[in-house]
Amino acid sequence: MLATGVCALGAVAAVTGHVLAHRDPGVAAAKGADAAQCRRITSSAPGSLGGLSRWDTDAPGVAVWGDRHIVLRCGVTPPGPTEDMCVAVDGVDWVIDSRHTTETRKVVVTYGRVPATQVVFEGGGKTDAALIDLSHLVAPIRQRAHCIDAP
Repeated sequence: MLATGVCALGAVAAVTGHVLAHRDPGVAAAKGADAAQCRRITSSAPGSLGGLSRWDTDAPGVAVWGDRHIVLRCGVTPPGPTEDMCVAVDGVDWVIDSRHTTETRKVVVTYGRVPATQVVFEGGGKTDAALIDLSHLVAPIRQRAHCIDAP
């Protein structure tokens, strides 16, 4: 009887550990997250980004690293013409969403690509290096417009 109890506790601990290691971080999918390009982006997203481990999630078009330090959501509404700052990273134009960016939070959205991809950086993470890696993920989506003049 004691051996059975120990085995049962061991099994519960193993299941609990698995659930904690693969918890859903609670990030909602974007409206267009079921697009084939979004499935490709999230399935190809790296296991580590900016020194942070990736969390598994069942939400389509979502990839999360750290404790939501970096959150990628593919399938968001593409931004239209804007006066927000735009940066080009390895051939991908990213708009810095000034309405949602703060001193400790940076929100960027791809420009001129459908579906659009939003990335939220919380805290003082390594946004530049991470944005280079993420630009490689979204680059295959055809660019239809630029917010920065192409060279």
